[in-house]
Amino acid sequence: MRRLFLLTFLFFTLGVKAQTLTPRQQFPGLFEAVQLGQIFPDNKTFVDAVPKQDPAMIMKAYQDEKDKPGFDIKTFVLAHFDMPVSHNSFQTDIEAGIRKHIDTLWHVLQRRPDEAKPFSSSLALPNPYIVPGGRFREIYYWDSYFTMLGLQESHQVKLIHNMVENFAYLIDKYGFIPNGNRAYYLTRSQPPFFAMMVNLLAKNEGEKVLIHFRPQLIKEYQYWMQGWEGLAANQASHRVVKMAGGELLNRYWDESDQPREESFVQDVTAGKETQQPLPQFYHNIRAAAASGWDFSTRWFDASGKLPTIQTTSLVPVDLNCLLYNLELTIARSLNQIQNGKLAKLYSKRAARRKAAILKYCWNQKTGWFDDYNWQLNQLSTVPTLAAEFPLEFKIATVEQARLVAEGLKNNFLKAGGLVTTLNFSGQQWDAPNGWAPLQYIAIDGLENYHYNALAKEIATRWLRLNIRVFKQTGKLLEKYNVVDTKLTAGGGEYPLQDGFGWTNGVLLHLINRYHIDTEHESKDLPENQN
Repeated sequence: MRRLFLLTFLFFTLGVKAQTLTPRQQFPGLFEAVQLGQIFPDNKTFVDAVPKQDPAMIMKAYQDEKDKPGFDIKTFVLAHFDMPVSHNSFQTDIEAGIRKHIDTLWHVLQRRPDEAKPFSSSLALPNPYIVPGGRFREIYYWDSYFTMLGLQESHQVKLIHNMVENFAYLIDKYGFIPNGNRAYYLTRSQPPFFAMMVNLLAKNEGEKVLIHFRPQLIKEYQYWMQGWEGLAANQASHRVVKMAGGELLNRYWDESDQPREESFVQDVTAGKETQQPLPQFYHNIRAAAASGWDFSTRWFDASGKLPTIQTTSLVPVDLNCLLYNLELTIARSLNQIQNGKLAKLYSKRAARRKAAILKYCWNQKTGWFDDYNWQLNQLSTVPTLAAEFPLEFKIATVEQARLVAEGLKNNFLKAGGLVTTLNFSGQQWDAPNGWAPLQYIAIDGLENYHYNALAKEIATRWLRLNIRVFKQTGKLLEKYNVVDTKLTAGGGEYPLQDGFGWTNGVLLHLINRYHIDTEHESKDLPENQN
């Protein structure tokens, strides 16, 4: 019995250790053959598959069999791996209404606490959580905040708490919150919304939440500021950039310089067209994935082409607004425990960051907040909805907010809501697509500066589009075509996904915020309204 226990313990321990190894690391050669051979339409399928036995045994079998006549790699993979299963198939009852649909989706998209599966790419989480839906079978970092907005409206505070605890667990275990709970995401994070989640939870559970999660808030901040000591002006390390004037701001970064495993074919193919050294190109590709905006002309040079991607050269305005909020939240948490001296330090850091955002990211000529290219010492020339974030966090002056509101109304507001950029590039984070999180940030930010009528107009157009598509299809989608509302959204590396966590959350929040009658808001949208 003791020997059986020891073997079980060793198997579990090896399996947990293997969780931090990616599929490419576990299956060298086989991984490339599967992904480049495109035996599955989506590269994410294989990296989410669960090996049926120790990878060493699978690799030995592969080496023994691959050169034999009649060897079929797909048959081999299906024999040695359990394929990921979709949990999202259910029958929509359109007649029951959109609120009932979202309530049902919370159950469909919820996952129980994970058991550590040996050799799986999945990183086990201790509490229940919500996944976005479709091909996204794991928790995603920034998606989850917007999902929580809807969970709050559904009075599911316990589930919000569980999800925040999961993110705290990831910070404690890995030192940061990965893009998602997969081993192949352990080289990057996503937009840092953890402080926003803690503040959202505090609305229901009180300021004690700030004390409870203070250690993880500080650890996340340390992750984003790693390597700042000793930087000279116009130098960067990991996620930190020291600006020409000596200020510290941040960029998106991924520690790996290899093609993304979940998009391997796309990255290898794109790598053949770039003039950049491949390690630099893959850092830029991965950094864009860390931003959540994968992909957009926001990250490209003036040609607007993917091979010119330069994400790591840009100081993104939205990222730095989120880190400003993190610094303020840490200061609040320290004040809760009467550590005024340290709270003052973080407050000063927030004030310096605010000043730097206004100095480097405000474009006086265009009246817009832009990203800043720290290597060229100039503003980006691509206006995007990231300009909303200084309004959301009350960084913008009154006059800046007026100009941004004017720009949103005149340039970005379309028939179905706000378009992400003004460029029709074919990339999914460009025109004609609109995304729920950016609608929410714009609406909330505008109300901070009392542009309530414009905020409501954006919300109304977005809600009408969401509700009408639901009544036609029974689906709530990942993104929407807000320019020509009769067409579906396009672009991206995968088909349009339904589910969908952040769409559900923002939709329910806005319905309640503006007291929308969902039964009478599906009338046809005006054509080409601006």
